[in-house]
Amino acid sequence: MPAAMAATLSSSSASITPQLNFPSTLKIRSNRLPKIYNFRCKAPSNSSSTKNNKGGSESENVVLKIAWYSSELLGIAASFFRSPANVVESPDSVVELAGDGGGAIDRARVVETIKEDFQRSYFVTGALTLDAYKEDCEFADPAGSFRGLSRFKRNCTNFGSLIEKSNMKLMKWEDFEDKGIGHWRFSCIMSFPWKPILSATGYTEYYFDAESGKVCRHVEYWNVPKMTLLKQLLKPTRGFWLKRTGG
Repeated sequence: MPAAMAATLSSSSASITPQLNFPSTLKIRSNRLPKIYNFRCKAPSNSSSTKNNKGGSESENVVLKIAWYSSELLGIAASFFRSPANVVESPDSVVELAGDGGGAIDRARVVETIKEDFQRSYFVTGALTLDAYKEDCEFADPAGSFRGLSRFKRNCTNFGSLIEKSNMKLMKWEDFEDKGIGHWRFSCIMSFPWKPILSATGYTEYYFDAESGKVCRHVEYWNVPKMTLLKQLLKPTRGFWLKRTGG
């Protein structure tokens, strides 16, 4: 979620291709020449269309990756201007979770910890229980992925410094054999001059390491198109325009 985050208009075009009900191979025999001529009917290739569609998708991914890294760098830059007094370390971030006799942490305890972190909006505050994750945990979202718990915490904390007001709620939790899935709803007002509003729903998959019991993969999925998140970020609020026009 520290990546860039309203509806978007899309247009689609339909192509009409004449359908020829010829067999794939047409055989004609000549009375004079004992030869067989083969004619094959082949529809126009859609490779160019497929390539264009793929190219568009790749373009969106490039734009989103640029926005993702830009937001990370912006958060780092903002952290230099943030007063140390405003940085509050959550007591739970340094809590050590008790493991069983073999050293593994009980999965139920890790899940309960994740739910508690949601109550602290850990996505935008960085207030997560570090001991619930492996140090080399992989973090991924629609924009990219990386490894490293400290980097994720830093990105969440820095992203939170760019938010004026936020609301995050865990809507549902699902348990599976190798993972847990948390379905969430998120909205916020960014502290940029044009006060953009970001709003989305999605879910996060938490994969658990077999040996330690900790989260080894943290993968986010968004229920909105990728470019919609970026458009929300660039769209000024109505109040911004009223203030500009004096209305």
